[in-house]
Amino acid sequence: MRAIVLSAGQGKRLLPLTATRPKCLLDVGDDQSVLDVQLGALARCGIEHTTVLVGFGADHVDHDLAVASFGEMEVSTLYNPFYAITDNLATCWVARVAMTDDFILLNGDTLFEDELLRQVIDAPDSPIAVTIDRKPEYDDDDMKVTLGADCRLAAIGKRLPLHTVDGESIGMLRFQGSGVQTYTDALNLAMRQPESLSNWYLSVVNELAQKIEVQTTSIEGLWWAEIDSPEDLAAVRGHFLQPDNRPNPSKSTDRPVGSRSGR
Repeated sequence: MRAIVLSAGQGKRLLPLTATRPKCLLDVGDDQSVLDVQLGALARCGIEHTTVLVGFGADHVDHDLAVASFGEMEVSTLYNPFYAITDNLATCWVARVAMTDDFILLNGDTLFEDELLRQVIDAPDSPIAVTIDRKPEYDDDDMKVTLGADCRLAAIGKRLPLHTVDGESIGMLRFQGSGVQTYTDALNLAMRQPESLSNWYLSVVNELAQKIEVQTTSIEGLWWAEIDSPEDLAAVRGHFLQPDNRPNPSKSTDRPVGSRSGR
């Protein structure tokens, strides 16, 4: 299985920390960046190749990846030249060339424990599966989901009526078999519409859910976090300060520890 990480954005809500380096390179503990932690987890869970979508600060990402290794997992980058004027649907469309086999798609600001990813990979086969969590209340920024029969996805979006919400997407999806071509075809079709430049890639999944079966995988009780604000970053750093939660240093690097300036 492959993985695709959408990390083209700057992360403006985290300024000035992201003034020159993108959000995915912020240090979250033990001299490891958000991207380091993601790639380490993907490698430990058996992902063979990961494609990182880059945009803002792409040279910094390329430099960091050029001097790091994540076991036997190969890592490459794809550049989205439109990152400054589009939302992540366009970034996902750029990534379609890497959608050649079964793959995991994840947001570049989503961190998670290894067991969560293993549960997603090992979930029952389905062409498209959205990873979801549940909590007592949801805010405007949550990517909310409505479920139908047998936990199938009925709708996904930030503006769903609260009385219809059954959970939230954590920004991780799995595509298998026919779902790979189905999604790439839908991306190509969506990008013909002018409004798609300001849409999220999950809007395509929402449209597909009205036509075909899209399953969900619940990871309730497992740790994950999304980094959108300084408060989110502080919470993640606090999580990794706990000895049992410290990032697993699965990468090797030619740099001396502590050499990553500017994070």
